Parts: sequence; C-alpha cells; structure tokens
Amino acid sequence: MAYQPLNQTTVIDYLKTRTGLKDFLSRDIELKAREVGDGNLNLVFFVTNAADETDGVVVKQAVPYLRVAGDSWPLTLERMRFETQALLLYNQLVPGLVPIVFDNDPAMSLVVMEYLGKHEIMRKSLVHRRRFPHFVDHISTFLARTLYMTSDMYLTGVQKKELQAKFINPHLCKIQEDFVFTNPYMESEENKWNPLVDAEVQAVRRNGLLKVCMAEMKEKYMTQAQALIHSDLHTGSIMLNVEETRVIDPEFGFIGPIGYDVAAVLQNLALNYLSHFAHTPDPIERANYQGYLLNTIEQIWSQFAQKFDNLWEHENNGELMQSKYWEFEGGELAFALFRQRYLERIFHDMVGFSGSKILRRMMGIVSVWDITSIEDLERRAEVERMAIRIGTRWLLERDSIRTMQDYLGIIKEESSDTQ
Repeated sequence: MAYQPLNQTTVIDYLKTRTGLKDFLSRDIELKAREVGDGNLNLVFFVTNAADETDGVVVKQAVPYLRVAGDSWPLTLERMRFETQALLLYNQLVPGLVPIVFDNDPAMSLVVMEYLGKHEIMRKSLVHRRRFPHFVDHISTFLARTLYMTSDMYLTGVQKKELQAKFINPHLCKIQEDFVFTNPYMESEENKWNPLVDAEVQAVRRNGLLKVCMAEMKEKYMTQAQALIHSDLHTGSIMLNVEETRVIDPEFGFIGPIGYDVAAVLQNLALNYLSHFAHTPDPIERANYQGYLLNTIEQIWSQFAQKFDNLWEHENNGELMQSKYWEFEGGELAFALFRQRYLERIFHDMVGFSGSKILRRMMGIVSVWDITSIEDLERRAEVERMAIRIGTRWLLERDSIRTMQDYLGIIKEESSDTQ
C-alpha cells in the first residue's frame, strides 16, 4: 500500500487489511477511532472496542513534515523505522517498560502498538501533584539497561557498529541540534518566549561564555557515540500509573551521549518543581510536593549510577576493556576506578545537557505544558527566570558540580526567594 496519511475513518479500514492484527480484529466487536496526537511530529490514533475503551491498539503514523511547524517544514517519513527498531530492541532489554509492538508498516510509515488506556502522561500528572512509588526504580532500570547494553562495555565492536548503522538518524538529530543547542540562542523565526522575559533571553544570547559552553555540549551530542539513546526522554514521553511505567516515542533514537537521556528526565522534573510556584499556591502543600520531586531527581541518578555500574562489573562482555585486561594484582581496584571515572564524566555531561535543555524550553520553538499552562504571565515569568538562572549555572559550572547535592543545590538557591 502506497503511503497516505490516515484519518479517524480510514485507520479502521486500514487495520482490517493487516494480517498481523487478526487476533484483535477477528472478534465480533465494533471499533471506534480518535486522533489524539498532540505532539510535534506525528498522527496518533486510539482504535478501541466501542464497548470497552481499555481494549484497543495505538496507531502512530509519521507525516512528511514537522507537525508543530506545519507543512512548510518537510521531514523524512523514515523516522518511524527508528521508533519501531528502538521499541523492538527495548522490549528485549527492558520488557514491561515500553509498549509492545504488534505490527509495523514501513511503506505507510506507521507502527501499531499496545494501548496504554490505564496509564497517563507523566507531565500533566506531575502538575496535579500525583506520586508514583515505582517510578524511580522503573526509569533508573530503563536508563541503566538500555544505555549500558547498547554500549561498547557490553557489545562487541562489530555488534556496536552494526547497531550504529541501524540508527543513523540524521534528520531527527538535525532537529535536536538546531532546536536544543543552536536556534534558541540567536534570531530564528520559530523561536517563542514570554515577552516578560525578553531581557533574560537577550542576555543569554549575548553571553559569550555561556554560548561557548552550549557549543561544547552540542559537539558532545554530535560526536559522542556512547550508546543508543532515546534522545527525547521528557515527561511527555513517559506514561505510567501507580504500578507501571512505559517509555514511549523513541523516534529520535541514535547512538549518542549517555548523559543526554539522564539529563532529559532530571531537568524535566526540575521544571515541574519550578512550575509549582504557580500551580500550587499553598506553601505547605507546595513545599511537600517539591521535596518529593527533589528526592525523586536525586534517587534517579543514584539508582541509575548504581545499576549501570553493577551491570558493568558483572557483565563486562564488550571489547572496550575486557575482563581479562583487569586480571592482575590490583586489577579489581583499577577496574572499579575506571568505572568510577566513566560515571563521573557521564555526570558532568548530564549537568551540561540539563542546562542546555532547560534553557531551550524558555526561548525556543517548544516550551513545556508545565510552564505554558501558567495563565498569569507575570507569575509564569518568575518561574521562567528561575529556570534561565538554573540552566545558565548548570552549563557554566558543570565541571565543578560534582554531586547531586551540588546539582540540586542550584535549584534551591535560585528559587529560594520565590514565594
């Protein structure tokens, strides 16, 4: 079937032609479809049993342009291949932490996957002060296993290069290179920001040392081929409930810097922390939930680092430095030091990428709902100014920030005067 964009009517007819979905479609049920894609790139349909909306599938289809910018911004349809490949691999590495893939159609640039009707998008749930007791364990496991088991520490050289070849994703990498590291910090027509923080935006654009640091982080993003990264792992790409967590939307995936994925999760939680200065007026309730968020950030890094190191210690299967290399008197301590130094470099990268990503949300093409849902522009500007100060410090001070206490301390310091 030649490519054509689907709609709420044609998606049901299309699914009926797919033999791989016969178990879902062979039942005598009435189907209904609705388009729910509120993202920046794709069409997303929920196709469900009309009598039971928890019984269904998700159909995600790429369109040949950047949806957030309109059809004047063309974009390759091949991106759905990267998402499908990543989901299939993630299902092997972290089963239960990503949606199950039921079918995919490269010609139509679409994937059919598990319907997560009992899960919710994390971003809005955090604004509503929901708590998820298993999230830290789940997301730290996802990060540790997907990043370690696609790295040179676990894979042979041939396996790593073959994986890298499958994830040459230039068009979506270009989007991140432009929209995270470049365009927000200069004149570019797609940029948007709250006019009340114009002075702060212009100050960032004139800050020479900050822009040097941003360029250094961009260079890492473009050249550091450490592992398969999701590359868009914000709280809008996580669906969960009190028992389960699913990571979705890995279409930006490529072999890149490990610290980028960790930073994406942590700085999104930091932005949510800041948003509660507007969303939660009661100071006691606000402080209580913000404390929960800071503890979550700290525990994610701690558990990620511990799990990553444990995998490396016990499954050192790759060709970076094989176990035999460390077989000498004192080798165990030397191996532990090597792992420690590597994780320290990931930590510093995470800090710098956190700064890059939080700043781009304040002055680039797309902000986050945590912030844009603040209706009072003056109050929103207070939150955005805090975010700009925090992002600036994370970038400028990344090499001297050595612990999570340092990282979180900057959040606390730059928000301490806000009521």
